[in-house]
Amino acid sequence: MRLTRYEDFEHLTIDRRPDGVVLVTLNRPDVLNAANVRMHREMSQVWEVIDDDEDVRASVVTGAGRAFSAGGDLDMIEEMTADYEATLVQWRDAGAIVDRMLAARKPIVSAINGVAVGAGLAVALLADVSIIGSSARISDGHVRLGVAAGDHAAVIWPLLCGMAKAKYYLMTADFIEGPEAERIGLVTRCVPDDDVLSEALAVAGRLAGGSATAVQWTKRVMNQWLRHALPAFGESVALEMLGFLGPDAKEGVESLRQRRPPRFPSTGR
Repeated sequence: MRLTRYEDFEHLTIDRRPDGVVLVTLNRPDVLNAANVRMHREMSQVWEVIDDDEDVRASVVTGAGRAFSAGGDLDMIEEMTADYEATLVQWRDAGAIVDRMLAARKPIVSAINGVAVGAGLAVALLADVSIIGSSARISDGHVRLGVAAGDHAAVIWPLLCGMAKAKYYLMTADFIEGPEAERIGLVTRCVPDDDVLSEALAVAGRLAGGSATAVQWTKRVMNQWLRHALPAFGESVALEMLGFLGPDAKEGVESLRQRRPPRFPSTGR
């Protein structure tokens, strides 16, 4: 499935604005914008469509309703724990989100409202500029499911907040609130909740109004730092997917459905 027009997207709402900015909204608010199989694919392909739009010079990505994204849809994750082919599909799509966001020519600004976890957090933090609300909370969340921190973490967390903080938050899956995320450098700026989208649009407007070549080439050069981490990312996403086929991930999904602490088989308990 290759999406080539804005009209092709089912779970992303596209709003082209007159200042050269396009607003992309993750739009499954009934499940806090958790990504199902289709939405996960769309989150990787929208950036190429934006790059092909000659009237757009910058984009903003946010979530509909009360959250940016609650991560992967549990039905999709449960299927991955039982179906090798489904896991292969998500391995490819998880890699494509990182590859295509790093390859995107035009600057991306994220407006992080509410909670951002997992695959949704990958999009939020891989944006070139990230604006978070003061009451928003983020967590990589993978170890809570019983799998390695994959998706995007190995590429960007150590560069953003340092190895010590990255290891702690990725191995514990603790939530980080907006002000702390800004303090440790994980996001660009923390603002009052009501100002998140307007601030993100204002930043995108400034980028769209600048020299397209200067902005885009600066982004390209800065992303070379992230590309140095792609071998580590490749291993991380492979180990993440391997984990989905093991017993800990099955227990992780079950514990989330039952809203109880997990009892991972690998702990020996």
